[in-house]
Amino acid sequence: MSVAINLTNSLKDNLGFINHVSQESGQPVEQCYQCGKCTAGCPMAFAMDYPPHRVLRMVQLGLKEKVLKCQAIWLCAGCSTCTSRCPRKVDLAQVMDSLRGLAKREGVPLEDRARDVSVFYDCFLNTVQAKGKLFELGMMLNYNLKTRHLFKNADTGLAMFTRSKIKFLPAKTKNHREVAGIFQRVRELEGKAR
Repeated sequence: MSVAINLTNSLKDNLGFINHVSQESGQPVEQCYQCGKCTAGCPMAFAMDYPPHRVLRMVQLGLKEKVLKCQAIWLCAGCSTCTSRCPRKVDLAQVMDSLRGLAKREGVPLEDRARDVSVFYDCFLNTVQAKGKLFELGMMLNYNLKTRHLFKNADTGLAMFTRSKIKFLPAKTKNHREVAGIFQRVRELEGKAR
């Protein structure tokens, strides 16, 4: 069963969304002409619900609700293969990052896989903010607790620990307070941008 979308009304109603994504990402999303080179090179396209070029097309059409709910924006690895292949020089990885931020700020409910990726980002950034660098064991324990996958990758973690590849206790960098200050400044800037 297909659903008809009135594109004329969608464009009029969501022009603010299109402009917001262009400004926040710093990318001219209107320049994409759907050649599909981004999707052809994307190593994560096979796992996405919408391929990268279609995500950008949904932005161009102002389909805000649909694009913010899709899993593709969360599954994007940010590898910038799409960006290097784009003949119009649109940094799609930057657009995807902006869409993730917008979805998070608007409290868009996420499906399981996308929710796990979002939780992973949060755990990673919280560890870097607190310690000044990544503390792998603490981050993964926190991630496993929040996603309720308590023993996920426990065998891998144990093998890495016994080979001294990960540390049991965190080490703070000398400038961990400065790193925390960067996070605080970004929060202040984001507050002003809203």
